[in-house]
Amino acid sequence: MSQEKPSFFARLAIAFRVLFSSELAANAVRPALPAPTPKEPSEEPPVKVESEKPPAPTLAEEAAALQLLALLQREGRLIDFLKEDVAEFSDEDIGAAARVVHEGCSKALFEHFTIEPAEGGEEGEAITLESVDPARVRLTGNVAGDPPFQGTLQHAGWVAKDVSLPAIADGHDLNVLAPAEVEL
Repeated sequence: MSQEKPSFFARLAIAFRVLFSSELAANAVRPALPAPTPKEPSEEPPVKVESEKPPAPTLAEEAAALQLLALLQREGRLIDFLKEDVAEFSDEDIGAAARVVHEGCSKALFEHFTIEPAEGGEEGEAITLESVDPARVRLTGNVAGDPPFQGTLQHAGWVAKDVSLPAIADGHDLNVLAPAEVEL
């Protein structure tokens, strides 16, 4: 049974959820590892470890996320598109709107970020990993043993090599992603 790949918009929605959730982001970069092998029982009582909550995003991280979202809205009207209930629209209407959103968001993205694949190669191609950086590669499937790993590149991933967000003007409220427009 083959698993369908998510659509562009499904992947975009997932990316935004990861962008704004430090917990999801931490899980996204953590590789899928095999279950640990059971250890021999110890005479010492088990130590209870309380799970730590991931640290809250810093003001700089929140500012950058809000700034990116504002750029995607300004150039591609992304928020408008995602807030719209598209169930009643035809596929042709959605496709036409998606082209406008895609063009604008691409402009904003590539104007402010230099993005490269995290792993070289073509999707669907056989690949051998001599080592694994869990921040750059997520192993899925039957993961067991130590590198080198042989598998199929499902997605090359993305790495931001350069970020050049515009300077924020003093007094600018970053929570305003797009001001209301009023025609007089």
